[in-house]
Amino acid sequence: MMSPTIRPARIDEHEEIARVWMNSWVSTGLESASNFLLAKLRARISLETEQGWSLFVADQDGAIAAMLALHLPKKYLDQLFVAPEYQALGLGRRLLAFTRQQLPNEISLRCVRENEKAWRWYEREGFTFETEQVEPMTGFVMKYYRWKKETTP
Repeated sequence: MMSPTIRPARIDEHEEIARVWMNSWVSTGLESASNFLLAKLRARISLETEQGWSLFVADQDGAIAAMLALHLPKKYLDQLFVAPEYQALGLGRRLLAFTRQQLPNEISLRCVRENEKAWRWYEREGFTFETEQVEPMTGFVMKYYRWKKETTP
């Protein structure tokens, strides 16, 4: 199997991107799949792309294996979700390397405190924990992280 191609998402892919996002999120055990959740994510994709998201997908022979949402002006990695069937294959690291090409000096992000697998991975990838706070819209406690390119003196 060839490695997926990371490319900008197309508008006609938003439904499939929302499905990948939902299935990956559900794989954390923090929420159950539902038509409501799928519709909420689909609406968020439209809203966020209108408000500045740069949305990318990992395309595996026409199937979307992962989604990546960056807010470049804010130096913010907003969403990185790999479909369950493509997890543990190094795709997350490829997406993070791609993110570092887009944001070479600094990246901030947040993730749900109960998603220990995610935040431990970000820590292993060089992100530094800064703070945590409750997200009022969801009630989840969010952990905030930052990565900065090391500068040589």
